[in-house]
Amino acid sequence: MCINIMKIVGGKASQFLAGRVAQTLGCGLAIAEFKHFPDGELYTRLLEDIDEVTIVQSTVTDSDFICLLQLIDACEDANKVNVVIPYMGYARQDKVFMRGEAMSARAVARAIKADNIFTINIHSKNILSFFSAKAIDLDAMPLLGKYIGSIELENPVIIAPDEGAAHLAQKAAAELGIDYDYLEKTRLSGDKVILKAKKLDVKARDVVIVDDMISTGGTVAETISLLREQGAREVYAACVHPVLSMNAVLKLWGAGTRDIIATDTIERSVSKVTVAPIIAKAIGGNS
Repeated sequence: MCINIMKIVGGKASQFLAGRVAQTLGCGLAIAEFKHFPDGELYTRLLEDIDEVTIVQSTVTDSDFICLLQLIDACEDANKVNVVIPYMGYARQDKVFMRGEAMSARAVARAIKADNIFTINIHSKNILSFFSAKAIDLDAMPLLGKYIGSIELENPVIIAPDEGAAHLAQKAAAELGIDYDYLEKTRLSGDKVILKAKKLDVKARDVVIVDDMISTGGTVAETISLLREQGAREVYAACVHPVLSMNAVLKLWGAGTRDIIATDTIERSVSKVTVAPIIAKAIGGNS
């Protein structure tokens, strides 16, 4: 059953995900029209009146962010507006390092106005305090863990590329009841560094590297190569947010990954896991 009279609106960057959320909830989709003026500016229009709405739009590019702001404005007359930002661009710019720098994550968050805001595995939860509305970060790692469990793996282990991502590996592994570890960097000299799993031997085991996002792919590609050198049987690369900029996909395949697994917070060909269930549950809890 749909929550009251809630309608789902999908932004340009999250059409498939919005449809999956609507299907999960049994809600209707409010159709929006998008086009560009000759000078490149975006035009957005909702084609129906709405009372309560959930906007689903990742902000991968600057244009995606403008689209989100326009959709929020188009819902000005709605009684309730939820905003779901599956992937929030600029979230990695959450600190000021030099005088005069803009904290872009704060600037973006302050511009988004809604009754409730939901993000998914945001870069830093400190960003949630920058929103003017109640903001909740959802966790997609258990969903990734379930998908990994559906693959036939040989004596599997989940590995984080560094200690900072170890908690993500732990969540995915907990879903399956399997081992997890993270790579530890040891400097042998000024120009020689080795990376290896801190506790576990990966030899003859299938390894799944897990991180919150894969951007340029350099760190994960290096991790794949190292694990293969240490005797891993197969190595998979998994993440919540498949940014995959520039030639990241080629780097991962070139390093010898068996497959790339990601969610649909950013809609890519590797988006094998949908985050629609956790979005639907969150919306239901805030109806």
